Amino acid sequence: MNRGLTNAPQQGPAARQAAMAEQVLADGSATAAELAERFGVSLMTIHRDLDELERQGIVRKFRGGVTAQPSGVFESNVQYRLKTMRAEKAAVADRALKLIEPGMAIMLDDSTSTLEIARRLRLGEITPLTVVTNFLEAINLLSDQRGIHLMALGGDYDPLHSSFLGVSCVEAIEQLRVDVCFASTSAVHGGYAYHQEQHIVSVKRAMLDVAARNILLIDHTKLARVALHRVVPLSHFDLLLVDDGASAEALRDLDEHKVRYEVCATKGSDDRAGAT
Repeated sequence: MNRGLTNAPQQGPAARQAAMAEQVLADGSATAAELAERFGVSLMTIHRDLDELERQGIVRKFRGGVTAQPSGVFESNVQYRLKTMRAEKAAVADRALKLIEPGMAIMLDDSTSTLEIARRLRLGEITPLTVVTNFLEAINLLSDQRGIHLMALGGDYDPLHSSFLGVSCVEAIEQLRVDVCFASTSAVHGGYAYHQEQHIVSVKRAMLDVAARNILLIDHTKLARVALHRVVPLSHFDLLLVDDGASAEALRDLDEHKVRYEVCATKGSDDRAGAT
């Protein structure tokens, strides 16, 4: 996208890469030619910058350009996911909130779908409550909330997901028992939940194993898709919540695999780009 910045002053590589990442995360994708024109550098320089952003896991390259959108082997950066499918995530979070009662211990994974639950818990209408999470975004939201006992799961911090992961995180989870785990995933198909990254999968599985009930929150773009790793069969979830953008064909697939689900009405949104 040409934003009229061809004659912008030259930036150093780090500043230029940061600005480039910001643009791609905002727009979803861009071509190398568009970026070269915007930043006033050669295509060779742009490709070097994109190689570095891809190495950092912020974007992925394709022939002639770059994208922040997910694929079967690439999970989107959290800053991109925070901007997408907001009305759909709000719809499923509103329904999920009705499953939480005062006195419960609940677990939230590091998805932007469950972050919408944390936003609603800030209203302080469901207390006392214990919330366990490895998602820094949710920790920051709830850290000063009266009536909520917040348990932050430690581990290796992953800035691309804004969460704590790894063996130490899994071991911390295994010492707990919660009433409900709210989780999301990248893809759902054929009776299974999928995700692109193995180190995310191990944490999600541990969370699901320590909960009395498991609730899966997804937006409709995740239905009828697969990713590299199977997380668990959908039978591990007591309920799947999805927004009303789900197609009849995708819902039939859930019916065929005897998945208990509810379709949640959205308030309407122009944003129809999917992310985990």
